[in-house]
Amino acid sequence: MALIKSISGIRGTIGGKPGEGLSPIDIVKFTAAFVTFLKNHSGKEKLKIILGRDARISGEMVNNLVSGTLLSLGADILDLGLSTTPTVEIAVTDAEADGGIILTASHNPKQWNALKLFNDKGEFISADDGAEVLKIAKKQAFNFSEVDNIGTYKTDDSYIKKHIDKIINLPLVDVEAIKKANFSITIDCVNSTGGISIPPLLKALGIEKIHELYCEPNGCFPHNPEPLPENLNEISELVVNKKADIGFVVDPDVDRLAIVCEDGKMFGEEYTLVAVADYILKNKVGNTVSNLSSTRALRDITEKAGGNYFASAVGEVNVVEKMKEKNAVIGGEGNGGIIFPDIHYGRDALVGIALFLTHLAKSGLSCSELRKTYPNYFISKNKIQLSRKINVDDLLLKIQNLYKEKKINTIDGVKIEFDKNWVHLRKSNTEPIIRIFSESISEENAQTLSNQIIKEINKIVRSGRKKKSRKAVKYKSFILKLTTKQKKSLENYCHARKTTPLKLIKKVIRPYLNRFEKNVPDEYYVTENQLNLFEEEKI
Repeated sequence: MALIKSISGIRGTIGGKPGEGLSPIDIVKFTAAFVTFLKNHSGKEKLKIILGRDARISGEMVNNLVSGTLLSLGADILDLGLSTTPTVEIAVTDAEADGGIILTASHNPKQWNALKLFNDKGEFISADDGAEVLKIAKKQAFNFSEVDNIGTYKTDDSYIKKHIDKIINLPLVDVEAIKKANFSITIDCVNSTGGISIPPLLKALGIEKIHELYCEPNGCFPHNPEPLPENLNEISELVVNKKADIGFVVDPDVDRLAIVCEDGKMFGEEYTLVAVADYILKNKVGNTVSNLSSTRALRDITEKAGGNYFASAVGEVNVVEKMKEKNAVIGGEGNGGIIFPDIHYGRDALVGIALFLTHLAKSGLSCSELRKTYPNYFISKNKIQLSRKINVDDLLLKIQNLYKEKKINTIDGVKIEFDKNWVHLRKSNTEPIIRIFSESISEENAQTLSNQIIKEINKIVRSGRKKKSRKAVKYKSFILKLTTKQKKSLENYCHARKTTPLKLIKKVIRPYLNRFEKNVPDEYYVTENQLNLFEEEKI
């Protein structure tokens, strides 16, 4: 069982004891805390909340618990039913709601589910807001409505179509160019809500040849639902066998997009954003944003187009904040997340598909040929497990000092730039782990860079252990020099002053005795003569 409470929501495995898994009690408590937070900040007693879910097996059960809790707090619900994360985000603003909840654990396996929380702008709540929700949940500082003030419940399954209509009407989506290209497309929707959103989107874009793989929204994921190369062998084979021009893969809530080239090879999750950004920048020069762990290729194409690139801390909410600050025309994350502000500030695989197909159609290139037009970088992803006794922040600071002559960014961990190579170190908030991402022009160079940093970390850790060991040896040397009477005297002295022998030796005895004997080696033990002097003085 697992339950992870964070500023972006609550997620966990279904079942288990309260507080150990995503139990009904935890679902009710966290939902109530979110509604209470919205009431506190809006000043309203009556709220309107958009609700949606992906196709997970546990979705209906969790939906019932969340709905009941919302009603019991006086909130009016507009339930979209099976939906996508970006669709719920759009519905919040379209319906002028006070907030939204999507029930999805994104790329996690079927055992997991989660509550993702949106503000009245249809965007993920901020870190400060998330911390406040957690605080309310911990204190259970919520007040349920009396019978006459219970909320209302309505359903609306039209929002996926409304979402698609908004995409089709975007000026940079060229339906005619896509129709003319006559693409053959293969899709893998991992038996979740991509199955009810991507086929109608492709048809609206004029695609007639669609080869569907796992498009029934029953929540039975046929493979690991994270759209990584190792999980996509089947669609790669299908693209080649069907002689398709391209393959699209999404995660269960349709906010991440992976692309398969016509030869069955991966376009690269980092390059989904790069390709879409390239198309946007060709039509509207401006700034771009991705997180610190994303490929440098976005920076390269942005600067080539005459724009400026900016990096944010990892996490969608941070990318969106930086995009607004820098008025970015496109942004996202290197996991296949496209954020196009012309439609909304949230990762959206559906708009990503439409923009990519327009770009591919207008380029006249095959998918693999388009990929070759971009700078080729390789990212190595590693992590190092540490003892819980180690101060990770202190360790990261020491790494930062080692490379202080390099360009360093510390908004989220430590990112060190070496010309066109970089390495990014981030600590985990839940485990004693440092994640180490590095990028270079070859896989070998990227891994070598990671190994170099890992070596430095291990060296720092070993240095700390040796220092601790030397202290222990010196303390032991001191104790061995004492007579039985002296040991007893030392114990009584420490007991009376509520201290320890080591602290006494280091902070009291040595400084005092050094007033009498000059040039004494800086050791933690004292000589018998020094101890006698100490006893005679009766400090």
